Amino acid sequence: MTYNIKKAFAILSLAIFGSVLLYNCEPDPDSLGEQLFLDGAAQGKEVSYPVIAYNINNNDSIRSDASKLGYATLGAVKDAQFGKQKASYYTQLRLPAYSPDFGTNAAVDSVVLVIKPTYASDSITTTTNEDYIYPDGSVAAKKVVNTYPATKYGRTKSPKLTIRVNEVTEFLNGPADIAYSNKAYTIGQEIGTKDFTGTVNSVTITKDSDASSLFTSTTGFRIPLSPSFFKTKIIDKKGQPELSDVSNFIRHFKGIKLSVDEDDAYLIQFAPNDMELVMYYKNDKTENGTTTRPQSTYTFALGSANAHIGNYVYDRTNTPSGTVASGTDPINGDARLYAQGMGGASIGAKLSNDAIVKLKKLYQNDKAAIISAKIRLYTDGTNWTNQYAKPKNFTIVQRDKGTDGKPTTAFTADLLNLTGANNFAIYRAYDLDKNPTYYDFTVTKSVKDIIEGTLSDDAIANKYFKIDLGSFLTTSAGSLAGYQYTSTPYAVDRAVFIGSDSLNPKYAQLIIIYGTK
Repeated sequence: MTYNIKKAFAILSLAIFGSVLLYNCEPDPDSLGEQLFLDGAAQGKEVSYPVIAYNINNNDSIRSDASKLGYATLGAVKDAQFGKQKASYYTQLRLPAYSPDFGTNAAVDSVVLVIKPTYASDSITTTTNEDYIYPDGSVAAKKVVNTYPATKYGRTKSPKLTIRVNEVTEFLNGPADIAYSNKAYTIGQEIGTKDFTGTVNSVTITKDSDASSLFTSTTGFRIPLSPSFFKTKIIDKKGQPELSDVSNFIRHFKGIKLSVDEDDAYLIQFAPNDMELVMYYKNDKTENGTTTRPQSTYTFALGSANAHIGNYVYDRTNTPSGTVASGTDPINGDARLYAQGMGGASIGAKLSNDAIVKLKKLYQNDKAAIISAKIRLYTDGTNWTNQYAKPKNFTIVQRDKGTDGKPTTAFTADLLNLTGANNFAIYRAYDLDKNPTYYDFTVTKSVKDIIEGTLSDDAIANKYFKIDLGSFLTTSAGSLAGYQYTSTPYAVDRAVFIGSDSLNPKYAQLIIIYGTK
């Protein structure tokens, strides 16, 4: 099964609130109205109405600072519908302790940056070298390497990503500061590069003589960095102000950037707090008149105390999704919806005036009670037929335009009122292995408030739903952390949906089940 990363930050986890059940049949009524079916007290009828569905342009930008970045994303993908997306990553690093002493005549042997992409832990290949010679001291040893395929999104059979590491020369601020994904920070010299060929590994080296450990590494991808750079930047600054405290250090060594050369390959993800940067060095050590140069390790701190920032670059030239930037139609809806995480477009959905009028007549004249209400969206079975995995994680929130014209955002009434109800789910996915796939988003309580409540016409007209790719995050106690805490800033998924296209039978629609006495 897929490797589970540690919690991305102290409070939030990647759990989806409410189980998302996958069915291949029509949805069951919600618990809100199921009592109407008991003992034949009511007959359920299903009707559907068009939904005004449109693209919400996020300007290909989203908050991607440490408080939002559960995963760091690296790589590039390109397709005919969405164009090119390229993801890079910035991070700071800190010393484990300040004013370090590296001893006499210290020299750097090597420096290694380790990233730990998510991987399939149940797919392992083991290679053993019984005749390995450990280079430090030419020790006869055994080397065991366990290799796993990394989780990739995009052209999964693409041969490689050329990963480059550069020094950052612009201050990245602190981990609590806001940063956006379209901000590019100034970089300096390249300090390391290595081709990533789609796998991660762990290494164990033991002595032949007594089986004692010479070297072990956790599962990851190791990128060699420049020893001379770290000699100049770190070792040679011993005793100087640059290494005396954290404030001076993060202005002396401002951070590193990870990027790739390719424009059309795949995306990989890793937990920012799980990165490692280790410097191997030697210094003079004199005992009993004999001077030796043993190897030592110095591990920099790359965890939660540092700024972590995702940088996402898009090129939508001459692509269908590029039309989102030129304007969307929230009045009549858009024919196609181009939903994409990491700053791409969101989906807006609202009830049409025609649907509201008809449902109110049913309620007032026929005493009809809404038992279930779903917004149903189909993927585009004609234009979205590639090998991308179908999205499985979504968020849906309620938006109301305030008196100042700016939208206010909140959990939907369904999330706030029905989360304890039997069989409740925020949404359900159907036919994930087929084309098209479709999704039903639960809006029962929200629609009842509109049809059966006392909301004014202006309040109803200003109410709509916003749907994004990604999951709601929860606290360690399992409760929702807040509508603004989602995995959308690092959700790699994308898909094209049918919107308000009256000529397409899979148009965006509101599915209502109602009962009458």
